[in-house]
Amino acid sequence: MRRFTLVILLTVVALALFACAKTDNTSNTNSNATTGAKSTGTTGTSATSTAASAGDKIGIAECDDFIAKYEACVSGKVPEMARAQYQTALKQWKESWKKLADNPQTKGSLASACKQAAEQQAAALKSFGCTF
Repeated sequence: MRRFTLVILLTVVALALFACAKTDNTSNTNSNATTGAKSTGTTGTSATSTAASAGDKIGIAECDDFIAKYEACVSGKVPEMARAQYQTALKQWKESWKKLADNPQTKGSLASACKQAAEQQAAALKSFGCTF
């Protein structure tokens, strides 16, 4: 029961951080626009995120599936101004879920936490045309 509570608590904290995160990516956007390579910079960011995610597998099918779908949505459909906020939330989920997956006591309840996160984010990202 404590494990399940811990997973729920970590998910809630990650979602709260996600909701409260500020987008400080304007300087990065401006630097890309200044060099005249705004579209190249966006593509480079997506490629970097995808390449990083390939080595960042959690090892739980539900979590890995959610991460792949979330990354595809964020990199392809979320406007660039808001993208950093979503990527920060994803990074926090990955870090948290990896720690939980590495712990044999919490690994069993991680699949349900990932399913719950997927359901919540499906509703939150529906306005961008993302489907989970």
